[in-house]
Amino acid sequence: MTGRRHRRDAAPTPGGEGRFEGYDVMAQSPFWDPVTAAVVRGRMAQERALAFFTSEEADICRALLDLVLANHGAPRVPVLEMVDQRLFEGQTDGWRYEDMPEDGEAWRRTLRFLDQDAREAFGSGFASCTGDQQARIVQGVQDSDAWHGLPGRHVWSLWTRYACAAFYAHPWTWNEIGFGGPAYPRGYKVLHPGWREPWEVAERGAADPLPWSHRVEKARRAHELRLGGRA
Repeated sequence: MTGRRHRRDAAPTPGGEGRFEGYDVMAQSPFWDPVTAAVVRGRMAQERALAFFTSEEADICRALLDLVLANHGAPRVPVLEMVDQRLFEGQTDGWRYEDMPEDGEAWRRTLRFLDQDAREAFGSGFASCTGDQQARIVQGVQDSDAWHGLPGRHVWSLWTRYACAAFYAHPWTWNEIGFGGPAYPRGYKVLHPGWREPWEVAERGAADPLPWSHRVEKARRAHELRLGGRA
């Protein structure tokens, strides 16, 4: 994630970084219907007892999710807790690959396999490995057609679907990307390209995204070389 750090009194964003200075999506909550507002506020709870994962599974899962999302700095979006609650309640996407177990079982198996691979490769559990070691293991999953009897690309899809759905459902992430939150019942009235609603904030340091995409590609290639993969 890029951008300068916010002031201490600024609205929270993942890792304390963002591009919409002074913007806080929760200031718009009075314009949401009460049920929606309550759901969104509930996502901000930091202290949540785990209901699905065991403590050992949770340690592995947190390390995996933090790696995938670069969700390390404070404030940290409680992605693990959100994924845990979703699995406990059985809130799946309504489908799964036919060569994958149901989502809850798939999560339990793949976390166990991650830990097994880490112990075999580096002599310690996945959660205790360095970031580079974890990245090597996860890259191996992505590159594998058959990882512990499961297709690696479908395992990766499972992890990223749940990770991204949780991360981008949280108000702190909305602050980072300038998202206005639920549109109902307030709606939008400014339809002209480039114009903003009264509650929107201009992006700081807005620039052509093409140079950014070049930097991403350069970083991706460097990452592959570091892992000994394809250049």
